[in-house]
Amino acid sequence: MREGRNPIIALLTDFGLEDAYVGTMKGVIYNINPSAQLVDICHNITAHSIQQASFALSSSYKYFPEGTIYLVVVDPGVGGSRRAIILKTPQYLFVAPDNGVLSFIAEEECEEVVEITNASYFLKDVSNTFHGRDVFAPVAAHLSLGINIYNFGPRLEDIERFTLSSPHILPNGDIIGRIVYIDRFGNLITNISSEILSLYSSERVVIEIRGIKIYNISSSYSSVSKGEPVALIGSSGNLEIAVNCDRADRVLRAGIDEEVKVYLS
Repeated sequence: MREGRNPIIALLTDFGLEDAYVGTMKGVIYNINPSAQLVDICHNITAHSIQQASFALSSSYKYFPEGTIYLVVVDPGVGGSRRAIILKTPQYLFVAPDNGVLSFIAEEECEEVVEITNASYFLKDVSNTFHGRDVFAPVAAHLSLGINIYNFGPRLEDIERFTLSSPHILPNGDIIGRIVYIDRFGNLITNISSEILSLYSSERVVIEIRGIKIYNISSSYSSVSKGEPVALIGSSGNLEIAVNCDRADRVLRAGIDEEVKVYLS
């Protein structure tokens, strides 16, 4: 991992932008490292949605430069017994609560994990309700100054994870997947990857959700008329169900964990 005093610190939270929480965290970081470069990934994760945050992180982190430090604060257990951790991969560092929010990262390329216990890297007075400001932000800032991860606490053998949702391929070849993420446009992103779909002929494939059938996988949202549902491979590399110029979640009345079936006509 490249060393330096001004790596990017990328922030992902469920704090929104209506309150001062995000700005306060940035102020803490700049007080410790005025040369830090801060980038906002997203602050509009649905409140307390660990799985949504995990998916958003997994679909964005690989596009950042080597050495980026990810500050992830979606923390419904703040002030409780959950641990605070640093996860290291060959290219990046992740600072987060140990509540499953790093499940995708741990599954893909975890190299080392340490528990954050060294209070000398926290703010002086730690609130029970704002560890983003008092624990996670200062730790990320100190990491950006080149402090070794092992200075922050002991190694951990494993971390908390939620069960990653995977599609099922039935004996007859049908695929049963689920909606795992809904973006701000109402697009329904599934756990069915383009690699799995490459086994099928796109001209004959049928995508079914809540009894509505979509024929073929299109190349763009505008492949259908306005107000019509469309299936395509989205920027995440997974099958996505949308409605041209409307919200698929509303039109199709579908939400997280909704079943999606793919089969040949």
